[in-house]
Amino acid sequence: MAKQLPKVLLTEEEEKALKRIINKRTSSQGTVKRARIVLLANQMKSTEEIMRLLSVSKTTVVKWRRNFIQRRLDGLRDEPRPGRKPVYDQKVIAKVISKTLENPKHMTHWSSREMAKSFGMGHMTVHRIWKNNDLKPHLVKSFKYSNDKLLTEKVVDIVGLYLNPPDNALVLCVDEKSQIQALDRTQPLLPLKPHQVERHTHDYKRHGTTSLFAALDTATGNLLGKCYKRHRHQEYLNFLNLINRTVPNDTQIHIIADNYSTHKHEKVKKWFAKHKRFHMHFTPTSASWMNQVEIWFSILHNKKIKRGIFRSVKDLIQRIEDFIKYYNENSKPFRWTKSSQEILLKAKRPAYAS
Repeated sequence: MAKQLPKVLLTEEEEKALKRIINKRTSSQGTVKRARIVLLANQMKSTEEIMRLLSVSKTTVVKWRRNFIQRRLDGLRDEPRPGRKPVYDQKVIAKVISKTLENPKHMTHWSSREMAKSFGMGHMTVHRIWKNNDLKPHLVKSFKYSNDKLLTEKVVDIVGLYLNPPDNALVLCVDEKSQIQALDRTQPLLPLKPHQVERHTHDYKRHGTTSLFAALDTATGNLLGKCYKRHRHQEYLNFLNLINRTVPNDTQIHIIADNYSTHKHEKVKKWFAKHKRFHMHFTPTSASWMNQVEIWFSILHNKKIKRGIFRSVKDLIQRIEDFIKYYNENSKPFRWTKSSQEILLKAKRPAYAS
């Protein structure tokens, strides 16, 4: 005679918990099936009936009924599996890590296959060791520390202009994007289609270059720009005069610029001496990223220049001017979030880099 299984009697909270498991989208099929077995058992369904309703074996029904009775809801969880024992002990793993941190003699960095050869193990084993210890010998990142003696003063000054601009004044980020090439493909491009990306030839024709001088208004996001053949101090002075004519005479103008020689030419200094409402603020050396117009140049490059086809310099300039007009119709200011303290804390050179 078959042994009678103990009855499953659920509390109100347990019944609600099991129904939540069934209705939860992220619950696995196995977990849902276990919850249904217990709920049906609570309804006094026989083992045979549960087997027929859920299409499961008798062993499955008996196992999860018994697990629930013994450990309640905890009994429905997957039991931990022992898994395969590691082939290599911690000493070997430590040696792999240590050797990874050393520079190989005949290469710039280790590959998983080269490391595997030196230890007589599979390259996927090396890969797992690197992954578990967050080691990425194949990657390299660049860095640049500013040696500017006035680093602190300049960072505080520029961040102050971004976060707390002076009253009745305009803050302009000024720079030039030089040598923009008018490139034309040797054959017509193949346009975007369903199941096909846009394609163009790898070779191109050069039709010349232009240099864009730009001034970004940090308060509105509007951009004033003009293209020139070259980017000397003469063109810079011409652009400064354009700014002077464009901005109302009763407005003070604060210009943020990098340390390019054009911006510090003697004739440029004389021009600023004559135009008292202009105030120059230079970014620290090796920190031109603090100039917000660099962000706008990136937008121009990605949205207009990178995949553009230009049949002449005139065509290129017209497209740039059209893009500036389009951008200004929907412009928004960039939101500066970093304080000067945060920037300076990150800019401190570590001992090993000195």
